[in-house]
Order: sequence, then C-alpha cells, then structure tokens
Amino acid sequence: MLTIFYSPHATSIDNEAKRASGYVDVPLSEAGLQQAKSRGEHYAQVTLDAIYSSDLQRAWRTAEIAFASRGLPMYRDARLRECDYGDMTQYPIEQIDEEFPQRIVEPFPHGESVVMAVQRVGTFLRAALRDYDGKTIVVIGHRATRYGLLYWCNNPSSLADIVNAPWEWRDIPIWRHEIHAHDLDRDITV
Repeated sequence: MLTIFYSPHATSIDNEAKRASGYVDVPLSEAGLQQAKSRGEHYAQVTLDAIYSSDLQRAWRTAEIAFASRGLPMYRDARLRECDYGDMTQYPIEQIDEEFPQRIVEPFPHGESVVMAVQRVGTFLRAALRDYDGKTIVVIGHRATRYGLLYWCNNPSSLADIVNAPWEWRDIPIWRHEIHAHDLDRDITV
C-alpha cells in the first residue's frame, strides 16, 4: 500500500486572471508564492518519503518552496500534468468548467480527454507504488491529477461522477489517499 497526500499547486498568474492554463507553463503569482510556503508548514508534522509534482512550474515551484528545507527526494513528472485543453488553452475557467462533463471521453479540440489524463495518472501511480510501496509521498498537481487520484485510489464512483461533483475546497488543501496494486487492475469506468 502507498499513502499519498495530494495538494493542488498554489495560485498562478492564470488563476488570478481566471484563465485555464492547461499545458501552458505559467508561474505562481505573488499570492501563490506565499501559499506555497504555507503548504509546507501544514505538512511539517507529516513523515514523508518523497515529493512528486507535475513538471509545470506552478506545481514544481509549489513543491520546491513548500518542501525544499526537508531534504526529501523531489521529482517532476509530466504524467501529473493538468488536462491538455488544446485549442481551448487559457480560455476563461468558466468555459472550461462547462466543457469538462463533455470532455470525459471526447478530447478537448487538439487536446486530450479526462480519460486520457486519468490514464496518465494511473501510469504514474503504478510506478510510484512500485518505488514507494509501504511509504508515504506527496503529490502536487492540478485538477486532472486530483481526478486521477480520486478515480484510482479505490473510489467506487465512475469518472463522470468524479468530474461532475463539486470541487471540495479546504482551508488547508491536503487530501489523503491510499492505493494498493489491485486498485490499478481495472479499466476506466466512464
């Protein structure tokens, strides 16, 4: 079993502008830099073995700022990226939110579907479970990362149920998941 703590990246300049970044590599905003420091403080009492983040700077900078002083192995992994919005990259977030239920199987124009993003996260989880079985890691990612974790970490819901559920916001944005190898031995149920 692998224990995973998930946190979304801190606020980016596109978040402040209410744009959906997708694969665009935008930096953290000034507020995001402060949030990243705070995230590390929230994890101060948690025993961790490694930190993983998306390879997009809004995620890896969050991880770097939050955990640099702990001396833990830190990895950037493209499989943890946000969904590729293709032609809709940097569209207003409201438009992307409206599109998501229709993009579970059908890709965004010249981008990817939620299924494709969740498959990427599943591939990541297989490798992380192999390398850190019995240990605890942190994952810093995006909406698509969260969907993948919710789906694979023994959630009985369909992917549509996960995508259509309201985002559960927390003052301290940390979610705990556990995953076993058998959780990954299934096809994606839309």
